[in-house]
Amino acid sequence: MEQKKRAPEYQESQYLASSESNGAEPMTGAQASYLKTLADEVREPGAFQQGLSKREASRRINVLMEKLRIGELPPHTD
Repeated sequence: MEQKKRAPEYQESQYLASSESNGAEPMTGAQASYLKTLADEVREPGAFQQGLSKREASRRINVLMEKLRIGELPPHTD
């Protein structure tokens, strides 16, 4: 039986955990693009700013996604 190597996964998860701990890394290009798209879609251009950290970009993306989701729900009626 062939054994699968687990070391690379473990090393990658260690790297992610240590790099995400301080949250100071700049947002990725994909985050910037998605954040800009969402900000335009919900008409909140101020939500997108250059130079955000990965953590802040992720937080803003989540907030804007929630606003879109809420806007797509049908009105509540009793």
